Amino acid sequence: MKRLLEVLKSFFPQKKFLKNENLEISNVVMDSRKIEKNSLFFGINSGNNYCEKALEMGASIVIGDNIREDLNDPRIIRVENTVETMQKLANLYRKKLNLKVIGITGSNGKTTTKDLITGVLSEKYKTEKTQGNYNNHIGLPYTILSLDDNTEVAVLEMGMSSFGEIDLLCKIAQPDYGIITNIGDSHLEYLKTRENVFKAKGEMIPYIKKENLYVYGDDPFLKDVLGNKVGFSKVNDFVINDIIDHLEYTTFKVNNKEYKITLNGRHNCINGAMAVGLGKAFGLSEEEIKRGLLKGDITPMRFEKIQKGDILFINDAYNASPTSMSFSLETFGNLNIPKMKIAILGDMLELGERALEFHREIIEKAIGSNVDKIYLYGPLMSEVKKEFQNIKLRSFESKKDIISALKEEKGEKLVLLKGSRGMKLEEIIGQKEQV
Repeated sequence: MKRLLEVLKSFFPQKKFLKNENLEISNVVMDSRKIEKNSLFFGINSGNNYCEKALEMGASIVIGDNIREDLNDPRIIRVENTVETMQKLANLYRKKLNLKVIGITGSNGKTTTKDLITGVLSEKYKTEKTQGNYNNHIGLPYTILSLDDNTEVAVLEMGMSSFGEIDLLCKIAQPDYGIITNIGDSHLEYLKTRENVFKAKGEMIPYIKKENLYVYGDDPFLKDVLGNKVGFSKVNDFVINDIIDHLEYTTFKVNNKEYKITLNGRHNCINGAMAVGLGKAFGLSEEEIKRGLLKGDITPMRFEKIQKGDILFINDAYNASPTSMSFSLETFGNLNIPKMKIAILGDMLELGERALEFHREIIEKAIGSNVDKIYLYGPLMSEVKKEFQNIKLRSFESKKDIISALKEEKGEKLVLLKGSRGMKLEEIIGQKEQV
């Protein structure tokens, strides 16, 4: 990471040890457990307490804002604010790298869109992406600082919960291309209305040339945004149709050309079509795009299929909002599989004063969908269940009780897990959180 070292030398000209010809940076870490020889370690909050350990483990540079005063080592750089320093260094490093940056925001589908685009563009370019959920004011600069010198494309997920956050991330990353997947009900606890969600997500728009911006054109808040429109209506630039869902994959057409993804659901066809659009913008052939869509390394807990005994779990439990919950129920119900279908639905969090209303709507949708039984988990789901008298519905106080109930059900079962991250429904399968 020679270019990152050059950035550090220019940013900290008073630090003579940075001019050592033998100095190297092998990787960038915020977690002391991941330190290796020649790591650049950033001490954030309690991470400052591990700076001495980082040096002992071989870190070549340590940057922190609350390092013990008696810890004297030439490899230490003390700063006023570690996070702000990371952000400034990331911006400088981004400018020094010869690469294109794609920024992705939206209420739902950011991660899957990121994964599919990375799969497509990797067919022709050295492409890196945001790992896990590193999509905020700390995770994004960390991702940029972790890029190799020879990275050609960086696909960066941009998350937010309030105004100003997307603007900050765009200032740091300076994206060349932008994607807004949709405007949904996430973060209403803080932003109150979808109009405000649009304003917050839309902070990306001024940073992107209209020919390089891609949005879901059927979204009422995005349909008038200047840029490339992706959607189902014929007024879009990239028109999706002829969707056929299978258990292991989905086929769909974009502008009458057929593509295939190893995901299910109409909503994932939108994500796939976004990747098709970016592939064309970067000059990939049809064959390269089709190969890339199938090679995308999909982040866990996005309609992930896991067989456990006589149960095939559909683990879509990374997060949930009213929009994504509806997508999942629709996709799950449409799967043509001769097994008992059980939807396990956990609470949707951060919905503010309309939370009970949204949960009521989702339970109504679940009752009307093609599922045999509905297991509800969490205080919000349990509270709203009291309003319903339906034989499909059961409410549970613990995951242990859910596991016992599943064992009591006879025959082969197809089980959907969907709930907000805080509900950790993957524990029903016996999995630990993977991201």
